Amino acid sequence: MVLYTSPFPNSFLSVLHSLSWGLIFPCYWLADRLVASFVPTTYEKRQRADDPCYFHALCIIITTPIYLALLVASLPFALIGFLLWSPLQSARRPYIYSRLEDKNHANGATLLTEWKAAGNGKSFCFGSANVCLLPDSLARFNNVFNTQARAKEIGRRIRNGASRPQIKIYIDSPTNTSISAASFSSLVSPQGGDNTNRTVNAGIKRTTSMEYKGDNSGSNNSEDSREDKGGAGESNEGEENSCIVRINGEDNGHMSDTEPDTVNGQAHASGPAEPSLEGDVEISKTPNHKQKEGDSGSLDSYSASRESLVKVRVGDGTVDQSTVNNKLLYKASIMKKTSVRKKKHTDETFDHEISAFFPANLDFLCLQEVFDKRAAEKLKEQLHHYFEYIVYDVGVYSCHGCCSFKFVNSGLLFASRYPVMDAAYHCYPNGRGTDSLASKGALFLKVQVGSTPQDQRIVGYISCTHLQAIAGDTTVRCEQLDMLQDWLSEFRKSTSSSSTANPEELVAFDVICGDLNFDNCSSEDKLEQQHSLFTHYKDPCRIGPGEDKPWAIGTLLDPEGLYDEEVCTPDNLQKVLESEEGRKGYLVYPTSKNHSSSQKGRKASLKGNGRRIDYMLYTEEGLYLEWKVEVEEFSFITQLAGLTDHLPVAMRLMVSTGEDDP
Repeated sequence: MVLYTSPFPNSFLSVLHSLSWGLIFPCYWLADRLVASFVPTTYEKRQRADDPCYFHALCIIITTPIYLALLVASLPFALIGFLLWSPLQSARRPYIYSRLEDKNHANGATLLTEWKAAGNGKSFCFGSANVCLLPDSLARFNNVFNTQARAKEIGRRIRNGASRPQIKIYIDSPTNTSISAASFSSLVSPQGGDNTNRTVNAGIKRTTSMEYKGDNSGSNNSEDSREDKGGAGESNEGEENSCIVRINGEDNGHMSDTEPDTVNGQAHASGPAEPSLEGDVEISKTPNHKQKEGDSGSLDSYSASRESLVKVRVGDGTVDQSTVNNKLLYKASIMKKTSVRKKKHTDETFDHEISAFFPANLDFLCLQEVFDKRAAEKLKEQLHHYFEYIVYDVGVYSCHGCCSFKFVNSGLLFASRYPVMDAAYHCYPNGRGTDSLASKGALFLKVQVGSTPQDQRIVGYISCTHLQAIAGDTTVRCEQLDMLQDWLSEFRKSTSSSSTANPEELVAFDVICGDLNFDNCSSEDKLEQQHSLFTHYKDPCRIGPGEDKPWAIGTLLDPEGLYDEEVCTPDNLQKVLESEEGRKGYLVYPTSKNHSSSQKGRKASLKGNGRRIDYMLYTEEGLYLEWKVEVEEFSFITQLAGLTDHLPVAMRLMVSTGEDDP
């Protein structure tokens, strides 16, 4: 299948489209600004409350007649442009595939090496988020504004969170069942520092292991990365430049002197401990990882949680040869999991948390509601600093391909660190109300993640979708879920080049991500909860229809509280969502016939921990029979606090090959 790198098959049609849009855009922009001036957000209302001279009201009185006059003057040109633009959409392709040609531009991305399906297997990390990048006037109805600036900041935060080193810190204690860990989404921010030894300022009586996975450097360190991998062997393929630092704490709270261990890049540190809440962690095996500009609310905060912060400095020592390259000082926070992040059930097989950061070494990203074209370009530019392959501007326009006229595209965007082999898009033909104006649908992708020693391709399937949003349209959503399954089955058959007798491809995973616009606890969503999709695909957060796992929380934020001081930063929002009372104040909760849907008075007993409408599903069906797929980690992410009214979610899958597994 040929991937479309431009929206039209030839440059002539592209020029005509640019001309038509150039005639339409002034009218579109003026109408957008005119409506936006009358729809203030709560943030703007608070700012204007401090304006005794009513300066903003005066500006509206002056600018409104100007906008109206210019809008009327631009209407004839917009009409001409529309008459030219609409028929061109019949020749428009359903998506644009962008591949980063200049590898130096991806200064935050890890240089991936091909997985050869040998060793312990490989983990893959998936992320999904609804970013609400509508035209500014429409976005304001969700209490967010300045779409262009938000798009750029969202891209910065995602790639900065994903491109940092992966640190795992586990604290084992017979009296603590929580995962006191800065796990796959823990904070590590680059700092300059010396190599002198320092006493450990940590009064903890348990063993802490800190695993650094992921070389998030740019091309400057590509040669060093290759040398590291060659020297380290292939005991765990797919983990880039891992380094393990263990801090052994004794029962008396004291630690001995630093004792480096050169085996497998491990260093053991201990020394006298002083009761303290802060300290430093220095990891000598660190590539060039530069703090990106504009990273407000992401990496400039030195803790993902204000609780149980411990800093430990590991002294100088002779370790693996690669550890002498580009020594930097990192600060790592050890987050003590509270009730939401505890493994209360011993039968839970994977880690789960509320994280202030996108997971390190994020492999695939599915976004919804990237409707604004200019915002999509800004977002793509930022994401290309980390993701090499991006599929965007997905959907159809005008009357082409769907039953009703479509003013905007599907809003879907897909980013990947692995090459895309095939892609297909389908538009849901049964949209109703305002949703029918957008070409909501499903984007199906096939990616190559490696190859076997026998030259068999290792592939994965990812589906990204956004269902009908209007409350009460249960039947519409169920029909769309039926179509999603049928289209995915057709896509897998049409793109498969394997036979049972002679498989040319081995399927490693099949994942569905997206905003499904129903939750697993609302009484109004019972039909969707019992849909057959959940018999073929597993939801890591779900026990069964109508019941989520205790640690799962809602992903739909109350728009009215987006700019409250308590939740306007990733750290603050994370802290609030870790408490039940905090969730009741800032999450939208499931509705029921016996309970008012109003946000006020929600302190009464409510079912679940909020409306979880953003899903990540995976299946074990249709994969290579000798491999096993398991969820390794699942997280709810607060890094986009103040930028969208949804919580992003992330899931890490481990594909075990069965070879040399311990």
